[in-house]
Amino acid sequence: MRLGLAAALLAAAAMPAAAQEKDVAPSKQSAKTNAEAQKAAVEGAYANAPVDEREERSKGAVTVGGRKLGYTATAGTLTLRDLEGKPTASMFYTAYTLDGTKPGTKRPITFFYNGGPGSPTFWLHMGSFAPVRLQTGNPEFIRPAPYDFGPNPYTLLDKTDMVFLDAIGAGYSRPLGDMKPGAFYGVDEDADAFAKAILRYATKYGRWNSPKFIFGESYGTLRSGALAYQLQDRGMALNGVVLLSSIMNYGYRQPGLDQVYLNYLPSYAATAWYHNRLANRPADVATIVQQARDFAVGPYMSALAKGQNISDAERDQVAQRMSELIGLSPDFIRRANLRIDLPRFQKELLRGTRQTVGRFDSRYIGTDSDAAGERPETDVSSDAISGAFIATFTDYVTHQLGYKTDMPYRLSARDAAGWTWNWKHESPLRGAGPQNNPNTAIDLAAAMRANPYLQVLSMNGWYDMATPFFGTENDLGHMMLEPSQRGNLRFVYYPAGHMTYLNPEALVAMKRDLSDWYDRALAVARSDAPPARGAVSAAEAPGSSPN
Repeated sequence: MRLGLAAALLAAAAMPAAAQEKDVAPSKQSAKTNAEAQKAAVEGAYANAPVDEREERSKGAVTVGGRKLGYTATAGTLTLRDLEGKPTASMFYTAYTLDGTKPGTKRPITFFYNGGPGSPTFWLHMGSFAPVRLQTGNPEFIRPAPYDFGPNPYTLLDKTDMVFLDAIGAGYSRPLGDMKPGAFYGVDEDADAFAKAILRYATKYGRWNSPKFIFGESYGTLRSGALAYQLQDRGMALNGVVLLSSIMNYGYRQPGLDQVYLNYLPSYAATAWYHNRLANRPADVATIVQQARDFAVGPYMSALAKGQNISDAERDQVAQRMSELIGLSPDFIRRANLRIDLPRFQKELLRGTRQTVGRFDSRYIGTDSDAAGERPETDVSSDAISGAFIATFTDYVTHQLGYKTDMPYRLSARDAAGWTWNWKHESPLRGAGPQNNPNTAIDLAAAMRANPYLQVLSMNGWYDMATPFFGTENDLGHMMLEPSQRGNLRFVYYPAGHMTYLNPEALVAMKRDLSDWYDRALAVARSDAPPARGAVSAAEAPGSSPN
């Protein structure tokens, strides 16, 4: 999100789980302020993260399906250490455990995290499956305080204990001692920190014998691919991985590559359907999405592959069909060389009404000061929710969870001095060498091959244009799993954007799909599950609501 408090809410700081832009440079004044703060912290003038692990416990209750569940909420820190035992970082977390849970329990536990990279996890914490939740509704600006926050009847507490983890440098998580932030700011460095935190939590609270799941959103899904492999490599075999609004492969975002345009086409079609910009609009969104999928892997892929050598006749034919699918004029599509960048689509779809559509959720409508511009001036789908989420979490963690500190809750690690992200990734494939643009679907595939019981659930929003679902289908469809393993991978879809749980209708369906999936994953571990029958197709996946 953007820098500064308002800016941070779009490009990095409070972005809903992931700003996919890699380069966000702070202002000179911001850099000076951060440098002074870092110096003061070293000198002990400012509050630092604790080396000794903290925990603040409180009690709560929530009713799920007519059953009252009592739970313990723990807000605290985990101290990460190197192999010599030296403290290297303090990771903040909030855990919810069902009352009566004891060390050694076989009750499932799930670790949640947002993305960014560099985002804390209050988005998932406040909006999805914790026992408490900020109430959200239509795709419009959430009214200012007071906010509707309280017990969440769609919590997953009936299925699993939950731990929400903040990345190092974000929230209340910080490096310790003389550790440099760069030791944690990178694809592999970040995954290593989360692996250490999960291992520490399991050891401290006696959860090694619990069925274990990880649940990542946005960049958190890229983390999940690497993390699943790293945990398994360190002796912790997972039962399941939930991928929400995925971006596991940054390779196709390089300039000059055409895969990104293929990935976006079905999301553009879904958005045009939602805003009624199609001349022959089908009755449901799934129909137009499937038409766009078929076109993308057929005539559209073929046309883009020809580059400047495409014939005029083929260019015209492809532009006409694209217009029918995504609601832009054939002339605009031709002038863009058949390649529609996301900001252009956001601006052009509703240009005649002087309105734009959101990035994180294209159901949201905004208005710019300049209706003739080429890109939206802001992401309305981010602006509409950020204030409510930040205010609610700040009040909750301090006054209900009782975690009090003079250290500020950092809305993004990108606000710290010296922020830079190391995008290199060591692939688990022998002899492959480091990736400059990471693709951790390869890591996840390696984990699935080694652990034939590992279940993976891919959850997607039709109107998510930050991490388009067709890109996810492409990435996971190229893991080269054997037929016997493909049944461990499932896809579900919802009438929502990047943060699918914002839509109450989608939240209900998500809870249903997750409940069924947890049951199956646990049955697989008990060896009483039905045999895998192959992957669920994208079009036929359960949970794919028609509108």
